[in-house]
Amino acid sequence: MSDMGKFMDFIFALGVAGALLPVAEQTAAAGMLPVAETDGQPQAIMLEAESFAGKGGWVVDQQFMDQMGSPYLLAHGMGKPVEDAVTQVDIPADGVWHVYARTYDWTSPWTSEPGPGKFRVKIGGKALKNTLGASGDAWEWQYAGKIRLKAGQTELALSDLTGFDGRCDAVYLTTDDKVMSPEDAGMLDSERCTRLEARKAEAPTEKFDFVVVGGGVAGMCAAVAAARLGCNVALVNDRPVLGGNNSSEVRVHLGGYSEIGPNEGLGRMIREFGHSKRGNAQPAENYEDWKKQAFIDGQENVTLFANCHAVAVKMDGDRIASVLIQHVETGEMHWLEAPLFSDCTGDGTIGYLAGAHWTTGRESRDEYGESLAPEKADSMVMGASVQWYSVKTDGKTGFPEFSYGVGFNEGNCEKVTMGEWTWETGMNLDQVADAERVRDYGLLVVYSNWSFLKNHLKDNEKWRDRDLGWVAYVAGKRESRRLLGDYVLKQDDIDKNVFHEDASFTTTWSIDLHFPDPKNTEKFPGAEFKTATVHNWIYPYAVPYRCLYSRNVDNLFMAGRNISQTHVALGTTRVMRTTAMMGEVVGMAASICHKYGCSPRDVYQCHLDELKPLMKDGVGKHEGTMESQRFNLPNELLDEPAGLSENGRRR
Repeated sequence: MSDMGKFMDFIFALGVAGALLPVAEQTAAAGMLPVAETDGQPQAIMLEAESFAGKGGWVVDQQFMDQMGSPYLLAHGMGKPVEDAVTQVDIPADGVWHVYARTYDWTSPWTSEPGPGKFRVKIGGKALKNTLGASGDAWEWQYAGKIRLKAGQTELALSDLTGFDGRCDAVYLTTDDKVMSPEDAGMLDSERCTRLEARKAEAPTEKFDFVVVGGGVAGMCAAVAAARLGCNVALVNDRPVLGGNNSSEVRVHLGGYSEIGPNEGLGRMIREFGHSKRGNAQPAENYEDWKKQAFIDGQENVTLFANCHAVAVKMDGDRIASVLIQHVETGEMHWLEAPLFSDCTGDGTIGYLAGAHWTTGRESRDEYGESLAPEKADSMVMGASVQWYSVKTDGKTGFPEFSYGVGFNEGNCEKVTMGEWTWETGMNLDQVADAERVRDYGLLVVYSNWSFLKNHLKDNEKWRDRDLGWVAYVAGKRESRRLLGDYVLKQDDIDKNVFHEDASFTTTWSIDLHFPDPKNTEKFPGAEFKTATVHNWIYPYAVPYRCLYSRNVDNLFMAGRNISQTHVALGTTRVMRTTAMMGEVVGMAASICHKYGCSPRDVYQCHLDELKPLMKDGVGKHEGTMESQRFNLPNELLDEPAGLSENGRRR
């Protein structure tokens, strides 16, 4: 066994939970967890990168916590090195310290060449010898170098070298001069998990009437609707801004109609936070994040847990008892306890953790009798978009050479100055398990194509005086898990306008199912990054309430793209004005559950007559103003009803 292994065994034998003990409140808040020397054993300090006191130009990326167990810092400079991330570290003793960083060469799935995400660790203003982030095909501990340090406080920094999305999960300092082996690295990662489990057990509990997980427009509306009807609500959002795909981080506009019969009141609350400009991949201010924040902040009885990610659930039989949330920067944890929960995560994360029935991919044509489904079931889903745009400058600008396994040339490059929803990746991958790779491929093709346009395109006058103005690092997802309810919405419901007594929110968008663009497939077979669609226009259809709660987790609602529906039906429900109305219905139903102490299913079976007038009236404020609820529809529908035939198909 290595010396590190003996050291870990020794600490555990003492019964010290997690082995890495905070020595002061200041260091604990900064994510710094030192280990004191014991009987000549090495000393060590762990620093969680997301907890650095000063992030500089690095951003906290929490999108893949469910896969890797931790957020990380990302140097998202679009080809320009970002400002250092810095924090203070207390060195317990004089000596030579060896420094490691947990990182990943993100282009390794596509090339064996050294990657672009390069950075170094600096301590006390001195850069350590080794460049990190340019090698390895998985997250791993890489050796940054050694340095002689004196006891006391000093500054540690992550110094980005390229601006091309270098990433760091954690930094580890040790006086052990033995090279960290793969076995040691595995033990260190295991020890971090052990410490996390100990913190779960110690997390305090807060009680609410209703807990909504997911701060997109569906979750926002679910929380506010329930609060306006008397519930004490917790809203959990794992990003610093609200709105999900409609936020300035992703920049997708609100699509679909609202305030459409049979329940015309649904969706009026969107007037209170909806943006007043249309378009995808536009400047950040167009998405008016402040309106969404004011919408939540101004609502009594809603407690917002911003920058918090749900990581676990406690079950009581077939009911969720509580959800554990973790702050993505500080690591602080809380259990949120309630009789009712709503999964508005998009990925169906809470339902998945709770053992809810779920599905993913495309059903076969025969399973639900859907003409738009493939003959055989498969795992294909609609992908995630990394949107981007460029800006015109006063003169010629440069861009670094960027080519990492996906080659662009005169015949296959995209001669464009921006990319919106059609820049879509991961349709043949798992949008949950492979989420980081899906996002990274989106970044890879944007940078690679732009580098070719700037540096190699023969006739590139159009691009000489343009810079990348914005590239998303938060991927805009469309589809992953779908939680199954008492009813599964399918194409036949929509095509035939099937009546259900529990008709709730109305869907108006076409059955809009993205698929790899054949032209892009021809140029990049098996590695597509562009999509196309066929709009199968529909007649507005009211979806059954039974699609909004789990069929086997007794107290779980859902709203958003993860409701109970087939892949084909998702094509019409997934736009955000529609998901907002789902949330509003869920909030109303939660208030009825709170009133009677009943389950979501009981609302359908016993209290539907009470839900119906609520849906008819809505809970939006009548004084809200917006120019139109229609401005985000495709051009074919803006001149309605000319775009629709009697059965809802395009004329």
